[in-house]
Amino acid sequence: MRNALFATTAVLLAVALPVLAMPAAAQTSVEGRVGRLEKEMRAVQRKVFPAGTPLEAEITRPATPTVTPGSPSGTPLSDLTARVGALESQLASITGQVEENGFKLRQLEEAFNRYKADTDARLVQPESPAPIAAKPGVSTPVAADPAPIAAKPAPSTAPSKPVAAKPAAPAPASEERKAAVAAIERPSTGDAASDAYNYGFRLWDAKFYPEAQAQLKATVDKYGASPVGSKAQNLLGRAYLDDGKPALASVAFYENYQKRPRGERAPDSLAYLGEALIQLKKPADACKVYEELEQVYGGNLSATLRGLMDKGRVKAKCS
Repeated sequence: MRNALFATTAVLLAVALPVLAMPAAAQTSVEGRVGRLEKEMRAVQRKVFPAGTPLEAEITRPATPTVTPGSPSGTPLSDLTARVGALESQLASITGQVEENGFKLRQLEEAFNRYKADTDARLVQPESPAPIAAKPGVSTPVAADPAPIAAKPAPSTAPSKPVAAKPAAPAPASEERKAAVAAIERPSTGDAASDAYNYGFRLWDAKFYPEAQAQLKATVDKYGASPVGSKAQNLLGRAYLDDGKPALASVAFYENYQKRPRGERAPDSLAYLGEALIQLKKPADACKVYEELEQVYGGNLSATLRGLMDKGRVKAKCS
């Protein structure tokens, strides 16, 4: 009888021990999954919040449902396993979104860098540019004793570089002309650069073109790096153009646009460069100048410059 009792007890233990060990093993598996989830979540936070200020996850434990007596219910361990499975699914979705957003951000950065490089290439001013040859098939305005100067690195529509010409020495002024020039008042406001430009403007406005050219050239040489430089160089080209010297005018206009593309009179210089090229019988180059003017400054052109450009296009028979 006693031996039979021992045998029965041994059988019961053999059956119960594996059953008791199953919850412990399942619990260990769940803890491992939770630990892996925590590591992955920290990795996602480092990716999304590199500054180290992650937001608290808005995850709340669902309310424990009311169990109706007599109905089947899951064990706490099975509920925990289901919650961990849901968290794993959410984490996988978040990780995919983070990778997709990172890819789109890299694309935006690359596109912006390309745009910035193109813009800088159009507006950068070289300090010591080397002379380069004119583009094949494009003629250049030529005057007496040409001396090539550096060409501006510009888009394919840019005109060929005008060639510099030495201005002829002005004829000796008569006593009457000297007296008329001397009657032009020199401004004295204390701003030397503005005074120099304004005096050149007064000479040009009075149609003393050779004297205006000399004054404006001296102003550019001395104050070319100041804001006055753009206005003085452009007016120097106007003085040459009005004096019947379109070759010298084309050089002055082109240099002003090349050296001061953001200057106050850069659009004016391109517009009048087209006019100078038309007078030099270079309509094809004039059309390229107007195309460059439209591309670079089209949105900011004044009504006067746009009218000048439209008339020039008609005279040059631009397509």
